[in-house]
Amino acid sequence: MHKTNLAILGLGSRSTIFYLNELNILYNKIKGGYSTCPFILLNTNFNTINSLLPNPSSQLDKVLSAYVNKIEALDITHLLIPNITLHETIDRIKTKKNILHPIALTIKKIKQNNWNTVVLFGSFFSMNSTYIKNAFNANGIKVVLPSQEDMLFIDEVRKRIYSETESMQLIEKYHSLLHKYSVIHPVILCCTELSILKPKNNELILDMAEVQLQEAVQFVV
Repeated sequence: MHKTNLAILGLGSRSTIFYLNELNILYNKIKGGYSTCPFILLNTNFNTINSLLPNPSSQLDKVLSAYVNKIEALDITHLLIPNITLHETIDRIKTKKNILHPIALTIKKIKQNNWNTVVLFGSFFSMNSTYIKNAFNANGIKVVLPSQEDMLFIDEVRKRIYSETESMQLIEKYHSLLHKYSVIHPVILCCTELSILKPKNNELILDMAEVQLQEAVQFVV
């Protein structure tokens, strides 16, 4: 049996399925034929985790550690987690596996693009917390936030995509907002739900999920 170097922690259904589909697409572009990406999936009871998000806590540490410990026992090298916010907790717990960390990978991409200022699109919590902003600022990257009204709308888009109740009108407004801000500064997507229905072919939108996925494929080809 072909050995895989990648494990995925299964979380919310739509975001996890998005990651799995994108991995298969990226892998197939490289390998061709009927190739699909080899990985090990450990599915969680996301309700247990989601009820403790978004704030880090000792209780969330304990719940996530139990799953990470199961992955520690697997013969793999890299772990992919399809939830950006959860990485703040991952940073708090110890794991021997290599985390495909969306923030570290995104900072690397931002520097490659020579961007000094970016706009953050994520959950209302993520946009207002210091977790991502502090990491960017420590690397000389200034973070600009959308207006309060726009942040509330972006969070509504996230919720609607998560519950699969989005409308075409909502998505069109979301895309229009992305265009408005990306004309001023590059936009960083730091929420998986926002990644799922992002517009295509805008080089001034950098998607943390996409950065993770591209890196993940390199360890299994």
